[in-house]
Amino acid sequence: MEIKKVAVVGAGTMGSGIAQVCAMAGYEVWVRDISEEILGKAKETIEKNLRKAVNKGKISITKLKEIETKLHFTTDLKEAVEDADLVIEAVPEVMDLKKQVFKEICEYNKKAILATNTSGLSITELSKATDRPDKFVGMHFFNPVPVMALVEVIKGEHTSEETVKIAVDFVKSLGKTPVVVKKDVTGFIVNRCLVPYLVLAIQDVENGVATKEEIDATMLYNYKFPMGPIELSDFVGLDILYYSTQQWDIVPKSKLLEEKFNAKELGMKTGKGFYDWRQGRPKIPKEAAGKYDALRLIAPMVNIAASLIEMGVASAEEIDTAMKLGTNMPKGPCELGDEIGLDVILAKVEEIYKEKGYEILKPSEYLKKLVAEGKTGKKAGAGFYNYEKAAYMNIKIEKVEEGIAKLVINRPHRLNALTIETLDEIVRALEELEKDESVKVLIITGEGRAFSAGLDLQATLEGDMLRPAVAMMLAMKGQQTFTAIERFSKPVIAAINGYAFGGGCELALACDFRIMAKGAQIGLTETALGIIPGWGGTQRMAKIVGIAKAKELIMLAKRLSAEEAEKVGLVHKAVEQEKFWEEVMNLARTLAKGAPIALRLAKYAINFGYELPVEAGQALESAYFGVVASTEDVQEGFAAFFEKREPKFKGK
Repeated sequence: MEIKKVAVVGAGTMGSGIAQVCAMAGYEVWVRDISEEILGKAKETIEKNLRKAVNKGKISITKLKEIETKLHFTTDLKEAVEDADLVIEAVPEVMDLKKQVFKEICEYNKKAILATNTSGLSITELSKATDRPDKFVGMHFFNPVPVMALVEVIKGEHTSEETVKIAVDFVKSLGKTPVVVKKDVTGFIVNRCLVPYLVLAIQDVENGVATKEEIDATMLYNYKFPMGPIELSDFVGLDILYYSTQQWDIVPKSKLLEEKFNAKELGMKTGKGFYDWRQGRPKIPKEAAGKYDALRLIAPMVNIAASLIEMGVASAEEIDTAMKLGTNMPKGPCELGDEIGLDVILAKVEEIYKEKGYEILKPSEYLKKLVAEGKTGKKAGAGFYNYEKAAYMNIKIEKVEEGIAKLVINRPHRLNALTIETLDEIVRALEELEKDESVKVLIITGEGRAFSAGLDLQATLEGDMLRPAVAMMLAMKGQQTFTAIERFSKPVIAAINGYAFGGGCELALACDFRIMAKGAQIGLTETALGIIPGWGGTQRMAKIVGIAKAKELIMLAKRLSAEEAEKVGLVHKAVEQEKFWEEVMNLARTLAKGAPIALRLAKYAINFGYELPVEAGQALESAYFGVVASTEDVQEGFAAFFEKREPKFKGK
């Protein structure tokens, strides 16, 4: 089924965001709400967001105007939905209201896939209000929709596999990352893990186990969460959290939360919640870190994740992906559990369950099974993940098609920022791909909306990473990794799909070809932080664009659009988003058909002969010419030329 027209019913914060990303992806979008006033606010919000995108160089004015022509606003439900291929409902989280809306939609449309943007209501129950439960699916977008990469695609009891596939493909077409929730459970993945975590933290404040500052500081500074759970509760909205405790039986109750709700101290939105937000984000004292037992919150979250696996809702990898993208956690609960030790986690869960008795805290049979089998995590070589096989945690390797592999930096929650572990995995992957004779070409890209935003500063600033001797070793680590790309015997294409700053730009510079999507940005931005490029950027940039332009780009920390990067020769081609992967694959296929030995030796002659004296460079070229002349591929190349056919090189 081809989706051309999308109807979004509900033009509030979520509905307007969904409409915006659908229009940006090229769909005809009809937005419906009950009043012109609400629609007017939605238009203003979308216009503001698009203008920001223009100012940041993500889209052009021409693209903005094109997007605006895709958006249509109406108070007439029939006009919005009657010939839509997909209808996404985004009205308030009230079961009866949503059911009524779907009944009305079904009166005017008999063909569309129907989707609800609920954050936790039963997909199966909602589908009963429609005439096509098999074509009904959950699509849980996260706020703010234009920014957040995750969409949970939830399968109801009657949702067909075809409908799930259509929904997944649609989400991908928006540039989002879908995670399929295979069973319709309360809270799905993210909220089922997150909301109990937040309320349990509030309970510990309520019961005097620790202060809010001690809890938040421990999670913020010791575990590198972007916010502690009390601050995050304020940020989300204490009213939303309170309603969750009333509607969902998985969530424990809190008298303190109820008091805040009744006092209308709802967090950031009202200026006061657990913290005072009137002067901006609260300052959490670092000295309070470590005064709280974080396992009281982490262990229940890991246990809930284990229960989701046990129920067949999702895999460990899918849960971790959802939690990292949906909450910006540095690591998913399964990764955290494996690092801490599942035996330690189980012991703490049993302790907390005995203390509180909530069903959601009951030790998971799957967690108990892993511990009983000795699969207690990283140290044991296996837990939720199998570490004996040295699984990649920060990258993905995909065989795209015959002869072409893809290396994906897989840290979208951190804009694919690079850590020491990521660099190590890249080197290991290059070694494995070097030995794989079926791979002729490698594409390097990033998961989500970034190629790589550079060095992960948060991870790097831990400990003494910026001491001179340690910093030098860090620089050498990156240099060795990117030199391994230059020495890789097969052509490497950097598919720059989004931000490529600092170390991300240096990664792209080490590749043989660079194709960049319009709307992406690239640059060596280190001097803006008071440092310099340390992973070969000063050398490779000068070789590619010349010394004068390299000084300008590096010393001014310039961020270039795809068009600007193409103009100065930094990238080979700037391509519209919708044609980006087609262009990348066309280049990869062309290279994959080439003579492997000739391509390898040409790459080496260029890369390593460039800075040699001319005579030495020519001597290197002559030696390589002599080597390649003796190959079977040369005989095939000449034969194909005279026979006027396409050569079939074998790399021999």
